[in-house]
Amino acid sequence: MAKKTVATLQTKSKRLTKAIKMVRSEKSGAYTYVETILAPELVNDWLSKK
Repeated sequence: MAKKTVATLQTKSKRLTKAIKMVRSEKSGAYTYVETILAPELVNDWLSKK
């Protein structure tokens, strides 16, 4: 399963990170990508979830 932090985004007062995770579909078995924007300290927790 591929995991990657792609970009670090910075707004006025918050620092955010865009993370992309490759997830296998239960129905078809094909891989899809799930993207989210999180605080940097939450990225590892999000990537470790299934």
